[in-house]
Amino acid sequence: MRVTFMGTPDFSVPVLDALVAAGHEIACVYTQPPRPAGRGKKDRPTPVHARAEELGLMVRHPKTLRTEEQDVAFASLDPDVAVVVAYGLILPRQILEAPCRGCLNIHASLLPRWRGAAPIHRAIMAGDTETGVCIMRMEEGLDTGPVLLREATPIGPEDTTGELHDRLSAMGARLIVEALEKLRDLPPQDQPGDGVTYAAKIDKAEARVDWTRPAPEVARHINGLSPFPGAWCDVAGERLKLLRARAVEGTAAPGTVLGGLTVACGEGAVEILEAQRQGKRPMRATEILRGFPLPERLG
Repeated sequence: MRVTFMGTPDFSVPVLDALVAAGHEIACVYTQPPRPAGRGKKDRPTPVHARAEELGLMVRHPKTLRTEEQDVAFASLDPDVAVVVAYGLILPRQILEAPCRGCLNIHASLLPRWRGAAPIHRAIMAGDTETGVCIMRMEEGLDTGPVLLREATPIGPEDTTGELHDRLSAMGARLIVEALEKLRDLPPQDQPGDGVTYAAKIDKAEARVDWTRPAPEVARHINGLSPFPGAWCDVAGERLKLLRARAVEGTAAPGTVLGGLTVACGEGAVEILEAQRQGKRPMRATEILRGFPLPERLG
């Protein structure tokens, strides 16, 4: 099948690889434009851009698709289908209607729960016990289209967004290959009107840990923001990024260090299992504590 691929971050790369491995013809790869990154602030191509060039594929990175020029350029590719995964630009109607078999989106949630930008983070932070991937036929609405395939996976109590991200990316790659093979025979299932939730983009301002919250919420907050942007607390003026935690028993004023890296919350306590000091690599709690005395309370 002749495919136009549209994706940007690391999450999208295994999908592109799977399409190529399955023998599909990639007419073009669309991705976000290169952006300044690193200490030198030099333009850096997206992960999808870099991988597409390694594969010898044509790459386009327009800042917008809402121009007649882009409509013509996209249609000239004559794709059978567009596969979209974490692309980052809204597809206007002219683009959605160009492929003869439509545009298929790989969405990392069990729709209609967690439509929007950050479904993996929000599922963990909300305490969901499962999530999954949906292959959806795209419409103009935000993740509102009918679902062709879906598959669920459990969320463990200590799963982080980073771990779930990798699992769902691999699942999405496998499911889109299956969907393209069976496309003519897959009946689209309209999403139910009940159970709709929206996964707002993660704001760095929400990353600071609030120890007054119940321990299960604090643990989910830490795991859900790991590894990026990373929940954090103040330790004697140093920002400590917290990367994995679990709720445990314990009672004291919120923020009180109960021993090791166990910290009291509004109800119960959390044990910090992994963390990262400024300018250091991520480490287990036992490593962090060597030569890093903690105050009685964390901010």
